[in-house]
Amino acid sequence: MCDTMVALGNSTLDGSVIFAKNSDRQPNEPLLTIRVPGKKHGPGKKLTCTYLEIDQAEETYEVLLLKPSWMWGAEMGGNEFGLNIGNEAVFTREKQGPEALLGMDLLRLALERCQTSRQALDLITSLLEQYGQGGNCGYEKPFYYHNSFLIADPVSAWVLETAGPYWAAQQVKDIRVISNRLSIGSDYDLSHPDLVKNALDKGFCKSEADFSFARCYSNSLITYFSGSENRSSLSSCRLEQAKGYLTLEIMKEIMRTHDAKTEGKQFQKASLKSVCMHAGSLVGDHTTGSYAARLRGSSHTYLVTGGSTPCLSVYKPYWMTGGESFTFRPGQEEQALNFWLKRERLHRAVLENRLTNLEAYLEERDQLESEVGRRLDRVVTELDLFKGQNPPGLGGKEGKPGYPSGSIPDPVALEEQQQGLMDYALKAEEDLLDQTLARTGNFSRPGRIRGNPVFRWYWRKQNAKLFRQNGANKTVQRLWKEHS
Repeated sequence: MCDTMVALGNSTLDGSVIFAKNSDRQPNEPLLTIRVPGKKHGPGKKLTCTYLEIDQAEETYEVLLLKPSWMWGAEMGGNEFGLNIGNEAVFTREKQGPEALLGMDLLRLALERCQTSRQALDLITSLLEQYGQGGNCGYEKPFYYHNSFLIADPVSAWVLETAGPYWAAQQVKDIRVISNRLSIGSDYDLSHPDLVKNALDKGFCKSEADFSFARCYSNSLITYFSGSENRSSLSSCRLEQAKGYLTLEIMKEIMRTHDAKTEGKQFQKASLKSVCMHAGSLVGDHTTGSYAARLRGSSHTYLVTGGSTPCLSVYKPYWMTGGESFTFRPGQEEQALNFWLKRERLHRAVLENRLTNLEAYLEERDQLESEVGRRLDRVVTELDLFKGQNPPGLGGKEGKPGYPSGSIPDPVALEEQQQGLMDYALKAEEDLLDQTLARTGNFSRPGRIRGNPVFRWYWRKQNAKLFRQNGANKTVQRLWKEHS
């Protein structure tokens, strides 16, 4: 379960494209922040994806991936050209096929091989035709689904929704949200050539005039219980309210949104209807990672949590610069796991009511983000100047605060500012985490989880799996005991 959204330049305050996604998956499944450099592979090479070996491209681009720890593909990410993609599980009437490419594999392949949203759309649909989609997408329990994608670059965006080998695509005009449901009706711009014929042959609709992709191909029962209608409505309404003034800050706010019946009770009550999803029932997932991206020309700024539970996490700025220490490279998966797990310790401590004053932590978190945001505005302003952009909303069309019109920042000094802000945000978050975790008590004894019996049972089981098992979880045990 996930939510992905985009606002094109005609809907944002400064004319940039703003993209964001929450990744909702099984709560013990680490979501790693990995940066993969571009590479020339030469002809005839092969690539092993999660389940399938396919032909490798002769050249791949540099990518930022937020990926489940066990699979090759990614839930979301961007590349050096500002192409960003998020995928969603969707539930359709088409049968699941054999192991093939996962939706997450298709996403990563498009990021590594494409520069624009339309190129990514064309590549994903061609790979879908050549290799198909299929295979278990679950971490601790089986989970099978088809996929939809929101694909954005600095000037355009597309929605691509699939049902087995069939698909429909719609170009985004201003703002758009996708969730765990097919949403394209009959107003698609591109489609599989046999999309309508297949629906007619299988009795999904009575006539071509009656065809709607979402209505004909959806598994309505599973889609209903996914909570996606409520989540997509929450996101869409907020985007509409702020249309024309949308910023990264508003995207962060949406990523932290809870259903009205859950707000204030999210650590003792599960909800599939919250954009910031909290697990705790027999069905449902948890938000394991979140990010937002501001895309303008060749300037791409990210806000990344690096941990689960956006309503607790710190969003930290990220740029794909040469010396950054935020992300991890291939071969550093254990370090990336440790990074995610340390932040997960805070979430589990809150669930077990080990933190005596959650409001104090959140106030410190908000102060930190406020200071980071103030510095971020300055860096983004200089980035736009350096890249030859001067968007309205950040000081006017003719200049920026503190800079005469037409002045250009020094690129070396600018990268030092980017690096300095990333380092500052990471260090400040680490200090806040250490101080907070030091106040959470002795983890050798179970904490007191609140909520109904199912919620308490669920999280006792999840915590035992994540923090107290042997073998592969020794690293987790060490992290869990650091402040005992």
